[in-house]
Amino acid sequence: MTAAAPPPEALRAPLVVEFPFTRSLGPVQSAFLTGLRERTVLGVRTEAGGVLVPPVEYDPATAAELRELVEVAPTGTVTTWAWNPEPRRGQPLATPFAWVLVRLDGADTALLHALDAPGPEAVRTGLRVRIRWAAERSGAITDIACFEPYEDDESTPEREPAPHDGRFEDPVAGIVAPARLDYTYSPGRAQTRYLHGLAERRTVGERCPSCAQVYVPPRGACPTCGVATTDRVEVGPRGTVTTFCIVNIKAKNLDIEVPYVYAHIALDGAGLALHGRIAGIPYDQVRMGLRVEPVWSEDGRYPDHYRPTGEPDADYDTYKELL
Repeated sequence: MTAAAPPPEALRAPLVVEFPFTRSLGPVQSAFLTGLRERTVLGVRTEAGGVLVPPVEYDPATAAELRELVEVAPTGTVTTWAWNPEPRRGQPLATPFAWVLVRLDGADTALLHALDAPGPEAVRTGLRVRIRWAAERSGAITDIACFEPYEDDESTPEREPAPHDGRFEDPVAGIVAPARLDYTYSPGRAQTRYLHGLAERRTVGERCPSCAQVYVPPRGACPTCGVATTDRVEVGPRGTVTTFCIVNIKAKNLDIEVPYVYAHIALDGAGLALHGRIAGIPYDQVRMGLRVEPVWSEDGRYPDHYRPTGEPDADYDTYKELL
């Protein structure tokens, strides 16, 4: 009786998903962000007479279009808060701070931002705060650097929202908001074995003991039957293009000339298709049924792309269930 091979050490890797999100602004959002650049906070009045800050273009209660802008005060009251002891990259402050919802004077809703405070003991619901404006402003929510506590003068009457036409010189028409997610990924037992197999230039999936479907990459369990997939099956290396798309927009930091083809490829013996880039053939000659094989990366850890094998195209009936 031979001892079972020990499971491979689980892999872990830091991953970052990052992309710029570009959007154009309508008249309400344009006025709001341009106003921040000019140290003016604008809200919008609803059909029921309430004032929403930040403003929206449609009434959340009636769906009516909203256009009546009003100016509210740069001071307000904390309605709820949470302490952030370890600020992350890109957050408003580099030192510990509180995330707060602030109802600005004259508004009926709260604005989310950062509060610069020495510690959580200095923060409370009901705390009076005011805007600390950024030294350089461009028409973005970051024009509010943060909020800061201040001593309210109780003799000063509460400021009522004042009508505003929303007109400014050089209005902001659009914004680019960077989106970023940092996390640590652990692929688990099944995908760890799959990745170790790729390092040996082998593609290994797992078969469901109930329906016999072979999953590549393996998932550790069959999503249809709900049972563990423990039988390892080597598939490929050749496969068939099932569907594809032509990419005409060059991705940042990706050294691939456009246009190029990205395809779903059903490896021989696999029960579903994986995706990969097709090269070694003009992009306009890629087709469904094309037989392809992997070309491995320089370090041999994964297929860099797939190229035609020269075999006759696969019959549609052999891959129609994998589209």
